Amino acid sequence: MSSTTQPVQGMADIAAPEVRLWQRLEELGRAVLARYGFEELRTPIVEFEAVFTRSLGATTDVVQKEMYVFEKGGRRLCLRPEGTAGVMRHAAGLGEQETAGARWFYLGPMFRSERPQAGRRRQFHQLGVECLEPPSPLVDAEILALQVDLLRAWGIGDCRVRLNTRGEAGGHAKVAAGLRAALAAHEAELCDDCRRRIGENVLRVLDCKNAACQRIVAQVPPPTAFMSEASREYLAQVAQHLAALDVAHDLDPLLVRGLDYYEHTVWEIASTALGAQNAVAGGGRYRLQLGGRELTGVGFAIGLERVVGVLQALGRDAALLTAPPPLVWLVGLGDAAMQQNLGLMQQLRAAGLVCRMAPAGSLKSQMRAANKAGAAWAVIRGDDELAAGVAAVKNMTSGEQQNVALAQLAAALSAPPPA
Repeated sequence: MSSTTQPVQGMADIAAPEVRLWQRLEELGRAVLARYGFEELRTPIVEFEAVFTRSLGATTDVVQKEMYVFEKGGRRLCLRPEGTAGVMRHAAGLGEQETAGARWFYLGPMFRSERPQAGRRRQFHQLGVECLEPPSPLVDAEILALQVDLLRAWGIGDCRVRLNTRGEAGGHAKVAAGLRAALAAHEAELCDDCRRRIGENVLRVLDCKNAACQRIVAQVPPPTAFMSEASREYLAQVAQHLAALDVAHDLDPLLVRGLDYYEHTVWEIASTALGAQNAVAGGGRYRLQLGGRELTGVGFAIGLERVVGVLQALGRDAALLTAPPPLVWLVGLGDAAMQQNLGLMQQLRAAGLVCRMAPAGSLKSQMRAANKAGAAWAVIRGDDELAAGVAAVKNMTSGEQQNVALAQLAAALSAPPPA
């Protein structure tokens, strides 16, 4: 197949009828977010590379391996690999009063140069939220409950929450040192990536998929063993609030979110319908420095490709799809009818009807086009109908046809067509 007619590998066109599922997810998502007081924020797809290297961490896989980076005019730019850093860049340019308690959501494409696989593309779409509140177990639980509410609205609320903590930011160095010391005796048994991670980002050893590394990780103390009592209590309070909100969850001491800006609460939501790549969504609390400001908040992102995949695997996608409105197809017999049908079509659209017409052709070819488009009604006019001020209205399902006065046409077409 020609490269000029195909999307780039790992990217995809989303066309009807699937695009209607995406539109429905977006519609339902916006309604849920509005009830939690969130406003939409639209940030650029292209950002300065430094926005992500300074916020995500220079040693993260996203920065080291997955960003699409290019130079333009002597500046290093990139396609955004995630949404939080751009939102925080926006916040850093505002005053503290403007950002205190801000609640923003974003919706759009992200880009990562990674190997495409089921549920994971190089261009993917996320719905995410950022709530700029200082550390609070109550707020963390509220935002996690929001994410569960979104999944419920989409028909996949039976996913399971995995919950953990990264601990307070001031204790991260102690946690890292404790893990390095615990892993030191087993370093030779670790994979090449994990031996590198011990020095760069030791937490990433905990979520390595290599079986030998997993056996070693099972033998060392979890990160919480090296955290302060305050950090462990923070997590316990989040769990208590989630229980009060009836949000089922499992404490997972080995859960690691791969970005450096996280502190305290982190979580992932998984589904068994996706096989090995079962993470549907994740989030957590973060603290980062941008534009000379320290910004704290809690948020999450949901991969829409993953959501669509789960819905399809569970056979629940059809329940979210609403049938498109009935299509009215105008058929003109002769030049005069064609010209007047153009104006009539606009009048019917103004009345809320979905209308189309073929620009030319015989009665047979125009009716064939109506059938192909799935029209519910055909409105046929020739010289006789023009003179009488009527239109022949044909039910494309039953084949029944009757003349309708133009004054009553919009009302007649607005009624559901009889089977």
